[in-house]
Amino acid sequence: MDHRLTSDHARPIPTNRASRRTVLAGAAASAGVLALGACSSGSKGSDSGSSEDAVPRFDEKKTTTITFMHAMSAGDQKEALERIVADFGKKHPNVTVELQDQPDYGTLQTKTKAQVGAGSAPTIAQAYGNWASEYADSQVIVPLDAYARTNTDMADFAEGVKKDIQLSDGKVWMWPFNKSVVVVYRNAEMVKEEPATWEDFAKIAKDVSKDGVVALSIDPGSAKGPAGGTALFEILAEAMGGPVFAEDGTPQFDEEGGVKALEYLVDLKKAGALAIASGYPGQEALGAQKGAFDVSSVASFPFNEEAVGGAFEMGVSALPEGTSGAANQLAGTNIVLFADASDQEKAAAWEFMQFITTPEQQASWAASTGYLPVSASSLEQEVLKKVVDERPWVADAVEQIDTARGLPPVTSVTEASGLLSVALQNALQGKAEPKDALADAQKKAAALR
Repeated sequence: MDHRLTSDHARPIPTNRASRRTVLAGAAASAGVLALGACSSGSKGSDSGSSEDAVPRFDEKKTTTITFMHAMSAGDQKEALERIVADFGKKHPNVTVELQDQPDYGTLQTKTKAQVGAGSAPTIAQAYGNWASEYADSQVIVPLDAYARTNTDMADFAEGVKKDIQLSDGKVWMWPFNKSVVVVYRNAEMVKEEPATWEDFAKIAKDVSKDGVVALSIDPGSAKGPAGGTALFEILAEAMGGPVFAEDGTPQFDEEGGVKALEYLVDLKKAGALAIASGYPGQEALGAQKGAFDVSSVASFPFNEEAVGGAFEMGVSALPEGTSGAANQLAGTNIVLFADASDQEKAAAWEFMQFITTPEQQASWAASTGYLPVSASSLEQEVLKKVVDERPWVADAVEQIDTARGLPPVTSVTEASGLLSVALQNALQGKAEPKDALADAQKKAAALR
């Protein structure tokens, strides 16, 4: 979902603009799924006969080209990634990193599967955990435990990031890249104080929803693509009773947290304080002064700032707490390494992957894009210090990486999240009671396991 509510989890992005952010809607519920099994029988052109559990030796003198399929294809994200590649090229002049731009996460997932199925996988690609789970099951990506043990920066990664790069088998299968959590953007002239609890948020939202203002607008998504509204619901559910997915991916939509969360959203809708639309309605309404809030990813900051255009002061604060405490969602993708690459390509790719997560590069990436650095030490870099001086909430957001939950890295979660989006639509449109809508989604999601 590299959207904005959080959405850098696996949610589809409707436009090219969407691929530049992360929030509640992310990368694709997999349209055009291709069979991946038997696509790879090991590494081609092996230089040393190394097994997948060994780290190939990098020969700095060899001329090598690696391909990186990604969705950071517009705006500041595109420029920042190209700068990383240029910096890496200065350090490793014999390695060419060929960027394969995709317009959004849905296209990225579909294109990656197509190339894997055709035997022409990229060397590395962005991936969400549930995608990586499918790739790992099909043996088309390389486990990175042995690689990770050689990296000196990993010890400083946020604990939440260390967990996020593992699959359910406890192994490291991914390397971190773009990470975000969710915050509340508000019209600080319309809403003077930060809401401390979701109860406060609802009261304020109802109070300001008048004279053409609807406090919050969300996109609930659909069966084809869960969006920012789905991610907001998932966060609310955890804050109000419990997450909608267990750690192993088991759906628990109709338990206490889910029911309370959907009742909360339906209550806001009935009070005229919540609107539903597609795309980025929260940002658009906030910028037009027709909305008081946008609940979205930290990576939405430059886009919300652009939408506001200096017309009013925009406040940014942490998510309110629910009856079960604070909850947030860790969004964003990691990088996977495909098994069909030669040993030299794998070794060069690993050099590049490690380069991306150095404190210097993470600080530059975060300062340029609004994503969060994967390690707190990046905050000591001058370029990021300046950002934190201007936006103190960034440091608080970095701390939340340790406690924010990502969606379980289980393949069935993608389709199950689509069912959840349908339940939201049905309840918010008055077609079903919240409990009934969630019970129906639960029954269908359980059948996917």
